[in-house]
Amino acid sequence: MTDTLFKPLKMGALEAKNRIFMAPLTRGRAADPMFQPNDLMATYYQQRAGAGLIFSEATGISREGLGWPSAPGIWSDEQAEAWKAATNAVNDAGGKIVCQLWHMGRLVHPDFLGGQAPLSASVTTAPDHAYTPTGKKPYEPSRAATLSEIKQTIENYRLAAEQAKKADFDGVQLHAANGYLVDQFLRDKTNLRQDEYGGPAENRVRFMREVLEAIIDVWRADRVGIRLSPNGDSQGCDDSDPETTFTHAAKVCEELSLAFVELRQPDAKGTFGQTDVPQQDALFREHYSGPLILNSDYSAEKAAADIESGRCDAVSFGRPYISNPDLAERIAKGAQWAENKDVPKSWYFPGEAGYTDYPTLAEEKAG
Repeated sequence: MTDTLFKPLKMGALEAKNRIFMAPLTRGRAADPMFQPNDLMATYYQQRAGAGLIFSEATGISREGLGWPSAPGIWSDEQAEAWKAATNAVNDAGGKIVCQLWHMGRLVHPDFLGGQAPLSASVTTAPDHAYTPTGKKPYEPSRAATLSEIKQTIENYRLAAEQAKKADFDGVQLHAANGYLVDQFLRDKTNLRQDEYGGPAENRVRFMREVLEAIIDVWRADRVGIRLSPNGDSQGCDDSDPETTFTHAAKVCEELSLAFVELRQPDAKGTFGQTDVPQQDALFREHYSGPLILNSDYSAEKAAADIESGRCDAVSFGRPYISNPDLAERIAKGAQWAENKDVPKSWYFPGEAGYTDYPTLAEEKAG
């Protein structure tokens, strides 16, 4: 198992020292001022630099696209400069970190937008509630993006990619999963358009393709990846024919020669109460020849088995990295993983508690 998980992996211009990746994890610490990274975040990421590759928490590309309290942004010079504390800390510790570029689309509550409706592919309303600075509130109807707004949003992705380069990230990942904006364009339950961005799957992947092309213009394809979730409902975002839709998405990833694809791939029980979740990683293996990363509820043993079988090339671990900053070392030594404490309270609250105060294996033994 150790040999499998600790083989280096080349992904375009990126080379991971092992195949234990850290999945993107929203942690809500970018406060004072809101949306700007800080030194506490730098400490958090440096503690986890033993991962083969760190995917940053979802990071807003624009004020319009960010609707999560105290999540970071990457649209301004000030944000890029503030991110350097984290990226340089990770690199100095021998790790690599890529920036996950995020637009939440219809999941931005109007409270974040001065009362304006959020942007999406079509006029739809997400289920459940949004987290706002004044508490949980029901989602409200989105507005359908005009063609000029689509063009401007693509440009915002390009500008955010430029800021990520200024911030010394090692690459970027487009967040196209979990029911956020790109996913809202991909799937026919949330994309009701009748123009060149809607209708058949080959049209619904157009927005994703054009965003990727804009990012590639900045970074080159060998430092650009994507995260997708081709397996059932995600925050009310679903598709009537996911195999066709994500076949087209996989082909775009291949045609653009992306450095990597990460799939949120739950087991058969799924998440959010789902059952019989379709497993689409084989579809991507058929149509995308680059490195494939799988994520969701993995043990070290299952990760090694899936890599050995050729199902994937690496595995990204999410929740285990909250309470195990040295997860890769624990796996290498066969040590027990620490449990998350105060879950989920400490996931998103400000401060060090439940964030940077988890001990390493060495600190546990010394204590």
